[in-house]
Amino acid sequence: MSDDHTGFTLRSGPLVPQLEQLLRGRIRQGTWAPSERIPSEAALAVELGVGRSSIREAIRLLARDGLLEVRHGVGTFVAAASELEHVDEFTKLLRRSRILEVFEVRRALEIEAARLAAERVQPEDLDGLRRRLTMRHSHFEGDVEKFVDVDLDFHTEVVRLSGNAVLLSLFTSVRPLLRESLVEMMAHEAGVPDTSHAHDQLVEALQDADPEAAVAATRANIDTVLRRLRVLDA
Repeated sequence: MSDDHTGFTLRSGPLVPQLEQLLRGRIRQGTWAPSERIPSEAALAVELGVGRSSIREAIRLLARDGLLEVRHGVGTFVAAASELEHVDEFTKLLRRSRILEVFEVRRALEIEAARLAAERVQPEDLDGLRRRLTMRHSHFEGDVEKFVDVDLDFHTEVVRLSGNAVLLSLFTSVRPLLRESLVEMMAHEAGVPDTSHAHDQLVEALQDADPEAAVAATRANIDTVLRRLRVLDA
């Protein structure tokens, strides 16, 4: 459903991160002023059509980051203006650290998947991958969430072509967290590098059944972003 205050739409997938983003946006946009009490969990749950437990968890995360203050028996309040100013930079650091850790896990999974895919893929398997690559490129400068989804569709297909069911299961389980991190990064960080060429090289490597080139292309894709994140996180 769409939220009138922020234009935010609840989508399929993990709910709490979406609610955290929604509430964070309201605080940033001044929907609730510093030191103001926000609506109760019950009121927010009814408004957004979600369970109270999801609202409670999103509030807990924002309180952990210093954006909200929970006063038991009284209510939940937006942090004072001076506190919000200090939280901004700290929140950026936390976000970058979280994204960095997710990309480190992604690197380990996708490098091995690319190597195996290059050894095992059949020519007829590549038609679907090429279609996903074209879809990815066509959405690069469009809606962030749509681009992230089609990009991850491409990478999921590469992992599937590895022929390793355990790798595919691991990547599928990590995908929601990876999606969240990619959306956050592209929405908040300036200068996110374009790695389209590395994606093209990966498909060429798979077509040539060249494991070393497939690994190199995967590293070029992920390490380019990792280097950017490590500079920001330094």
